[in-house]
Amino acid sequence: MTSCRTPVLIIGGGPVGLTLAIDLGRRGVSCLLVDKRPEPGFLPKMERCNARTMEHFRRLGIADTVRAEGFPTDSPMDVFIVESLARKPWLHHPYPSVDELKARARAANDGSLPAEPYQLVSQYRLEPLLRSVAEGIDGVTVRFGHAFESLEQRDDTVIARIIRDDGTIMTVEADYLVGCDGANSTVRDCIGARLEGTPDLGRLTQALFRSDDLFDRIPIGKGRHYHVVDDKFTALVVQGDRRHFSLHSMVDEPGQMEELFRTVVGFPVEFETLYVGQWTMRLMLADRYADRRVFLAGDAAHLVIPTGGLGMNTGVGDAIDLSWKLAMTIQGSGGGGLLPTYELERRPVGQRNIEASRKAFVGRSSWRSTFTPEIFDESSAGAAARRNLIEVADVEQRKSNDLLGIELGYRYDGSPLIVPDESMTSDPDSFGYTPSTDPGVRLPNHYLPDGTAVNDLLGWGFTLLTSVSASREAEPLIDAMARLGSTLGHVVVDDEFAARAYGYPMLLVRPDLHVAWRGHHPPSNPNELASTVSGIIGT
Repeated sequence: MTSCRTPVLIIGGGPVGLTLAIDLGRRGVSCLLVDKRPEPGFLPKMERCNARTMEHFRRLGIADTVRAEGFPTDSPMDVFIVESLARKPWLHHPYPSVDELKARARAANDGSLPAEPYQLVSQYRLEPLLRSVAEGIDGVTVRFGHAFESLEQRDDTVIARIIRDDGTIMTVEADYLVGCDGANSTVRDCIGARLEGTPDLGRLTQALFRSDDLFDRIPIGKGRHYHVVDDKFTALVVQGDRRHFSLHSMVDEPGQMEELFRTVVGFPVEFETLYVGQWTMRLMLADRYADRRVFLAGDAAHLVIPTGGLGMNTGVGDAIDLSWKLAMTIQGSGGGGLLPTYELERRPVGQRNIEASRKAFVGRSSWRSTFTPEIFDESSAGAAARRNLIEVADVEQRKSNDLLGIELGYRYDGSPLIVPDESMTSDPDSFGYTPSTDPGVRLPNHYLPDGTAVNDLLGWGFTLLTSVSASREAEPLIDAMARLGSTLGHVVVDDEFAARAYGYPMLLVRPDLHVAWRGHHPPSNPNELASTVSGIIGT
């Protein structure tokens, strides 16, 4: 038996655990990540990083590296409803490329679009990349082939038992432990948390195929999703490398997937079957996210179906929220009230995103439910059935793809780290995104006249963003944060720019780029504000 000690022990080396390790490492906090698998998996459990996740990756300095592993940035992201790839589509929803979305954001410069649009990238490409980044950071240790078995919590530490793949046992003592170990989380079981919600929305068979020339040969138009008109929920998903294709369907037997793939493609093509297996659609939320020094993140805390692409992305949001709070607590600049806000902030977001995914699923199901056997008939009844499906799908299918408000618009209502005001106007549950500086929301993206994104100027800690006129009154708050052990960054923008972009001359922005406080005048009690946002008041 061997033993070691680490400030943070992370269980699970998927995108969520690895993002947490990278962010902690960037903040100067050592951590150990263990995963029972010998290597990252090869299945495309997720196929896109949404805009908020890409913003986090931009902060970590890896956004362009992630994009290089995925769909080309000049390729459109279109969605089709088809009989097959060889026949004229029934419905075609065009979506712009990453490059076009970035150009639109700069041209509009009104906060309505992020600096980083979403990116199609398969999990089997993302995980090895994140692992490589994590392993290159001083203080971050990554160990695959190490299975977490159990934990014991004491007053000031957590003791974990780890079994290596050679059968030897390792004991790890940590200040904090984070379970990023997925839907069947052992960490969740250890703290007695349980999943609640809808455990079975239906079962689909997934098959993963490789075909090196299929994408280039698709005659009806290049896109990311091809939904097939049938009664089996069949859909073909193009993976980020455009050589792998994931097919999902409610078939009777797994052996039917190869023939179904040929039918969906509709023309001869060489391919290799890499995997066939079943999975169950679940919408579930853990009844709690934490127990003293142990926390849950990602699928260990919430199960979100792929409709809407919110699963892994919600988990990355968990990791970022928890990371800066762990760092400030460990480094001594955060109070005892900081870490308890992790559950207070992130569990409502988990519930909200589950409901958004349910809404998207209901939308997709509604147009699928219009399918009737005569829909392919050359008759008046067949034509009417086709028109009905197309009319419904033109509205309802968009609920699976147009979720910018869900991705960017969440707000940390009720958090003791947020100072609300009487002018809160944003709708955190809207599928459409309207930029806002309401306390608790993500700071909207704006560009300075020289093309610099303002959010890129904000540091790893708290930042006071002020107009030139208000900058002269920043010192009391800067001094108050310094007395608590925090360095408060200060970014100054032109008065007219501040009024147009933010509506307020003073914004206090958290390390995760959420607005903690805003004001037309300096805070009347800067010490109280500093203590509030740092988790010191009330502890």
